[in-house]
Amino acid sequence: MTTLTRRRFTALTGLAAIGAAVPLRHAKAAEFSFKLGTNVPESHPLNVYANKAAEEIKQATGGQFELKIFANNQLGGDTDMFSQLRSGALECFTLSGVNVLSTLIPSAAIWGIGFAWKDYSTLWSALDGEFGAHLRSQIDKVGLVVMDKIWDNGFRQVTTSVRPIVTPADFQGLKIRVPVSALWTSLFKALGASPTGINFAEVYSALQTKIVDAQENPPAIISAAKLYEVQKYCSLTNHMWDGWWFLVNRRAWQSVPADLRDKVAAIVNKNALAERDEIARQNTSLKSDLAAKGLVFNDVDSAPFRETLSKSGFYNEWKSKFGEAAWALLEQATGKLG
Repeated sequence: MTTLTRRRFTALTGLAAIGAAVPLRHAKAAEFSFKLGTNVPESHPLNVYANKAAEEIKQATGGQFELKIFANNQLGGDTDMFSQLRSGALECFTLSGVNVLSTLIPSAAIWGIGFAWKDYSTLWSALDGEFGAHLRSQIDKVGLVVMDKIWDNGFRQVTTSVRPIVTPADFQGLKIRVPVSALWTSLFKALGASPTGINFAEVYSALQTKIVDAQENPPAIISAAKLYEVQKYCSLTNHMWDGWWFLVNRRAWQSVPADLRDKVAAIVNKNALAERDEIARQNTSLKSDLAAKGLVFNDVDSAPFRETLSKSGFYNEWKSKFGEAAWALLEQATGKLG
């Protein structure tokens, strides 16, 4: 039988006290636990920098605020996650303005207007300025919280198996896959193409079997989906830009003390800027990688395409849909459209 000395008893009770304190400290750390849903693979810069943000938030808040990332549609498709966000079942969601969000806020899709943006500097100046503030105010009106800095998905480029796109005439009769979206369909019809709405999961096989001869996506997606295997040309049209707003359920957000909200928002916005830089870096490196795999690149002058869209009535049609106020702010950044 072992004798329990006073010294050993004191040491053991001290350890027990420390052990008992650990679960309490961990419980406090999980006081605010928010889920973030995304629709791209874990390796995409959106998720890489969201995870960096989560680590920084944990440290900055002393472990009091936890952000858990659920990548690649683990929590459902965009429509499902948007519904969860609005109900409060999901606290955070990164969502494009061009598709699902525009069903609730029509003007949210305005940044996707064809051939509007000349370059990234013009785009970021607008979205970090008055134009972006206007779009965020529309999101605020429907009861959602939106972070100040938008995350980058990238400029979209056209790939084809039949010919490069150099002038608007090259679109005539071209069978091109587009997302199931009125804006995309309208854009390519106005350019004389024959757009077909196809879910992304079916794009590779649709190109392989010649249901369509072309598609359009940012370089990161062209690479990840191995579309270079079934396409020959990549024309750097930059015809459309897309990104993700970082949205938060308002009730969940308001349950967090103001000082913590400020810390979380600052870290999320900082990592959004870092993600933008990484996307820009990848756009350059992926062009070389894809060229090495056989994809033939060509630059495109956007001016003739803008002119074609103007003559077709494309810009006037969408101006009437988006409204005078949003359109004026868009043209303040892009110059006259239509």
